[in-house]
Amino acid sequence: MKDIQIKKLISAEKARQKKAINLIASENYVSKDVLEALGSELTNKYAEGYPGKRYYGGNEIVDKIERLAQERALKLFGLSPEEWHVNVQPLSGSPANTAVYTGVVPPGGKIMGMALDQGGHLTHGHKVSATGKFWQQVPYGLDQTTETLNYDQLRETGMKEKPAVIVSGFTAYPRTIDWARMKDVCESAESLMMVDMSHFAGLVAGGAYPSPFPFADIVTTTTHKTLRGPRAALIFSRKDSRELWKKIDKAVFPGLQGGPHVNQIAAVAVALKEAASPAFKKYAAQVVKNAKALAEELHGKGWRLISGGTDTHLILVDTWDDGKKDSRGAGGIPGKEASERLEKRGIIVNKNAIPFDTRPPADPSGIRLGTAAETTRGKKESDFRKIGKEIDRILRAKV
Repeated sequence: MKDIQIKKLISAEKARQKKAINLIASENYVSKDVLEALGSELTNKYAEGYPGKRYYGGNEIVDKIERLAQERALKLFGLSPEEWHVNVQPLSGSPANTAVYTGVVPPGGKIMGMALDQGGHLTHGHKVSATGKFWQQVPYGLDQTTETLNYDQLRETGMKEKPAVIVSGFTAYPRTIDWARMKDVCESAESLMMVDMSHFAGLVAGGAYPSPFPFADIVTTTTHKTLRGPRAALIFSRKDSRELWKKIDKAVFPGLQGGPHVNQIAAVAVALKEAASPAFKKYAAQVVKNAKALAEELHGKGWRLISGGTDTHLILVDTWDDGKKDSRGAGGIPGKEASERLEKRGIIVNKNAIPFDTRPPADPSGIRLGTAAETTRGKKESDFRKIGKEIDRILRAKV
């Protein structure tokens, strides 16, 4: 690279990634093949439209790449192309979710989604997101005692509000979702069932998390978290008389996006092929084993875990506990300070609100941990127990 400044910065970031212990739940490490596709000559091609229906010439090869990505996405999740359609053009998760609402929710209509401070995502209708400005969010949360979903309460809220769409999925909820019960909630409310599986898509692909596809009408996902691909997104929608897929395709293009990033689509295709391998199934299982090992270690050291543990790659730790330290001395540390202390020691996490948090979002009561990235690096349960001990040591140290 001739640009020495950028070259040095890239080298510095590579060095940072190499030496850090990465516990960011929404990050992972892609293969060299994925990076090669991202940096390929496909970057040069403009391809507005869809395969066979482009607005520019010279897209014969691009059409093949996009169709291959679609085929691999459907196959990976065991879906029939006669029953499901997938759009592989969304640039990331937020545009993907916005495209779904644009296609199937009337302007000003209701979206029922998990509240941000309970573990949901900004694009599930939060007021600071465009999705909360163009549509009305009906927020739902967790049971305050169990810190898990209360499906009866969800059903009651849904029947009362009758939202166009009910979104399930999370960014900071460590438990599996009962898809059959969520489907009952949606049917009772006469709402579309939309699942944002961005965080656990790779676990679904690897058989380590229950699949939402037998129940959902629409499924969105990013590809860069547990799926271990580039930063991009997919939208799956059922093919039936409602023609949801056609409405969503039109919302993606020409509604919200112009030409897709063809290099990105190719990189997604590479990642989808990798995720279909037997090795990836072992990886997904190990991700969950590692999360449980880390959770058990932290719990044993006296730290309070939201919902008591995890079923996934994700752990939410209450580092504040209303400022009261338990008998083992855990607690009393704001999430921002906990994150900063750990980063100084080479452990990267993110500060995170916990359900019913009494502290502000900029300095919440907890931290969020994830095991996907370090599992990619080959770490096993014993390694994560050591990481748990180190986290405990750092957070207990006098400063």
